[in-house]
Amino acid sequence: MVTRLLIVRHGASHHRADGVVGGPRSCPGLTAEGRAQVEMLGKRLVRELDERPAAVYSSVIPRAVETAQILASTLGQPEVIQDCDLCSWHIPAEADGMPTERFQRDLRSPGGGIYRPFEQGNESWAELVARTGRALERIAARHVRRTAVVVAHGETVETSLIVFGGLPLAPGFDVDIAPASITEWRTDGDPQAWPRPRWTLVRFNDSGQRAWRE
Repeated sequence: MVTRLLIVRHGASHHRADGVVGGPRSCPGLTAEGRAQVEMLGKRLVRELDERPAAVYSSVIPRAVETAQILASTLGQPEVIQDCDLCSWHIPAEADGMPTERFQRDLRSPGGGIYRPFEQGNESWAELVARTGRALERIAARHVRRTAVVVAHGETVETSLIVFGGLPLAPGFDVDIAPASITEWRTDGDPQAWPRPRWTLVRFNDSGQRAWRE
């Protein structure tokens, strides 16, 4: 038996289509296309999984919650466990619902980078990775030798490459994570142990439908 994490990016969302910062207050959830993507993904998982996952997690952002609820219902999981540590950027409250271009322009923080935020009141990249990385390791330790589904954001997938794959905090390349895609990690070691077990990246950014785009 192995410990298995299925990290799912939420389906196509209104906030991206509308070009606004979609925080926990203003995010209107998934588009019709996004819901169709997630429903298709749920059917794929039913065919692929040998048993019902131990748990389905999501960030508290509505687009992730809606995605997780659809998957949980399809997979026979009675609830979705919401965890704020799985969220995308912890933006300042005044930026929630603001046009993304305006947020990046008007609240720009000079000298931003890995350890300093690019916008006033926002997190730095290092802070986001530390937060989401702790959440992923916590979930893995909670479900040893079981499968957990984690519904979150593109940044969460990037974090997994750093935490489980050992990439540097600032990799020399960018990744484009498709909506409703799966990134799967497995280990036959003990996620609670030190030294940490070696993880295997079984699949990355697997949308199953290359035609889907935000």
